[in-house]
Amino acid sequence: MQELVRNEGTTRHQKRESAAALTPEQVEGYLDCLAAKGRVPDTIENYRRGMRRLYRDLPGGDKVIRPGTLRQWREQLIKDGYSATAVNQFIVAANGYLDYVHARELQVTDKLRVPKETRPELTRKEYLRLLATAKALGKERVYLLVKVFGNTDLPVHELEHLTVEAAQAGRLCIEYNYSQELIRFPETICQELLDYAKRNNISSGPIFLTRERTPMGRSNVTIGIRQLCVAAGVPEEKGSPRCLRKLYQTTREGIERGISLLVDQAQDRLLEEEQLSVGWENS
Repeated sequence: MQELVRNEGTTRHQKRESAAALTPEQVEGYLDCLAAKGRVPDTIENYRRGMRRLYRDLPGGDKVIRPGTLRQWREQLIKDGYSATAVNQFIVAANGYLDYVHARELQVTDKLRVPKETRPELTRKEYLRLLATAKALGKERVYLLVKVFGNTDLPVHELEHLTVEAAQAGRLCIEYNYSQELIRFPETICQELLDYAKRNNISSGPIFLTRERTPMGRSNVTIGIRQLCVAAGVPEEKGSPRCLRKLYQTTREGIERGISLLVDQAQDRLLEEEQLSVGWENS
């Protein structure tokens, strides 16, 4: 009896640790509340993406936010290769949710400093060096990842939707900010993807899998590319899907400028030829 009284006394004076459960139903209620307050659809979609990521990253089956959870999550997002801006946006979404469920004491109020310097750009020469190094090391999966992100506009969070079926079709339709976007895959890359899938007994579904046969996430992709950068002598900070996509976009812009110049030159030649026969000063 004496032991029981001591335990009761200890329990009575202990400070109860605050916590907030995270459920899909509560998240939807939170997003509906934002919509009712007039938040634009793009903002709500960004918040939904952040809350889904938080739910996925919370450990265990109970999905509970406790003191320090958001700071630990923020550190993990940084390790996974998210930019300071993206991490801040995720934390804003989570803080809003905690306000919604009346658990402000669990919020993270400070923000990461967004660096002013521009993101390093990968050159085409460095891209080719990455491919050559991956091929020499026999790392086919990371070779294909570099090719996919360096030659398409596929966002890394949509990688799991790059399936055998999408490679066979040569395209993939994704949802982006309440609109559909068509991602085209060059024929040569599709053939390499299908050959890789066949050698690895992947007959359908996502092509890029972990050892546990689950779809690769952003952190797996970034780690693999950065390790390849080290081996290839390419600055490690350039080893991200974002830098590879930027290379793709820059390459496309250069090609489009070249085509536009050719069109202008062809039109000028056409006008010069016509001027010779019907120009006002010509008789």
